[in-house]
Amino acid sequence: MKPKSFDIPKALVWEAYEHVKANGGAAGVDHETIEKFEERLGDKLSKLWNRMCSGNYFPPPVKAVPIPKKTGGVRVLGVPTHCALCTSCSLCLGC
Repeated sequence: MKPKSFDIPKALVWEAYEHVKANGGAAGVDHETIEKFEERLGDKLSKLWNRMCSGNYFPPPVKAVPIPKKTGGVRVLGVPTHCALCTSCSLCLGC
């Protein structure tokens, strides 16, 4: 059996999810709300952990949301998926 490329504790991914949920962010390009994400939470976090540990995780594109400026015009805000947020949060917590 081949060892994992990166040693990432499963508990760290779970803790990251809790931070993401507490933040109450919007759905990303996958249109998945946090409630929808939680429907198969164990499977999703396990799959995410496995991909992160093996070095095979590639984040999906972010959702571009135009935000109006007070001075006119717009700026584009990138909204990541909940899975991508869990990944980046895991990396921050692990440092």
